[in-house]
Amino acid sequence: MNKRTVKDLLRAVDDIAPLHLAEEWDNVGLLVGRGDAPVSSALLTIDLTPAVLEEAVRQACEAVISYHPPIFKPLKRIANATPAERVVMRLLERGIAVISPHTALDAAPNGLNDWIAAGIGTGDVRALVPHGQLPPNEETKIVTFCPVDAVDRLRDALAAVGAGRIGGYERCSFEGRGFGTFFGGSATEPRVGKRGQLERVEEARLEMVCPRRVLALAVESIRQFHPYEEPPIEIHELSPRPFRHTGAGRRITLDQPLTIQQIAERLKSHFGVSPVQVALPDGAPEQHSRIGISAGAGGTHLDIAIESGCTLFVTGECRHHDVLASLARGCGLLIAGHTNTERGYLPTFARRLAQAVEGVTFQLAAADRDPFVCL
Repeated sequence: MNKRTVKDLLRAVDDIAPLHLAEEWDNVGLLVGRGDAPVSSALLTIDLTPAVLEEAVRQACEAVISYHPPIFKPLKRIANATPAERVVMRLLERGIAVISPHTALDAAPNGLNDWIAAGIGTGDVRALVPHGQLPPNEETKIVTFCPVDAVDRLRDALAAVGAGRIGGYERCSFEGRGFGTFFGGSATEPRVGKRGQLERVEEARLEMVCPRRVLALAVESIRQFHPYEEPPIEIHELSPRPFRHTGAGRRITLDQPLTIQQIAERLKSHFGVSPVQVALPDGAPEQHSRIGISAGAGGTHLDIAIESGCTLFVTGECRHHDVLASLARGCGLLIAGHTNTERGYLPTFARRLAQAVEGVTFQLAAADRDPFVCL
């Protein structure tokens, strides 16, 4: 078997948690190291603390997959002056690569938030903020109007530069028929009809999706193969398509409603923690059937969960005033601690990575733990 590299590891992480799903403010992917460096052992952790780093050194791991990115704010220098700088220097000295999936793993199907939903119960699960995406070949739509006998020639010309590709299909287009009018001025030389009079011509509307990178070529092709002196050309930007089961946060509509006590007991077992904090509004329902979920610091998704009809929101931490505002709007909260809502997914993540990358050993960092303790 060929030796595995950091690039193989990054590809597996991207297959499980596509990095383009990460929030714009996040810092994911390969943060430290070379893609061609060999890997036989990788350590999984939520936080890459100095203790976890030293564990990676002792275990002779060539890579660390750190859920939280150890490089988050930009580093202006690496001079051993701050904890972040010291971690990066130690990684470079030991040749240890670091990959971070963070919010991409939250948003991915069968990712961290879906894992939390499974710990509550069964039901319909969807993203609170569906991720929008467009295939690269379908970023724009280019439209022209031409005489009917010119449609095939223009379709072929546009297809030759890369327009009209949808999945495994090529030369995809829409063609509609109608009538176009024009009046050529004294300086024009119309190829159809005569100048100085209103012309009415049977035309076809030709539409084709087009990658943004080839738009200039597509416009040039229309000008080259269109019979008109001034061919009409429209370019329309296409909006991303939202995916119901991919994106930030989750909303689960349970098959069987549960009491807050039942939900709390299930999540304590699922997270492996005790206790959890619960805040309920006056007049809270005895049972909950629609629950919002956002791992870690999920307060940014609280309003969306409430607007989606959730009567309970599960997260790791939330600002005090956001809690009060949520209660005033009739939505309770269950708060389990930031990393407590994340760490329990690592064994599942490790198994999925092991299935994807043969020849690499994945182990969980023993030194990785919640910084808070209950006294």
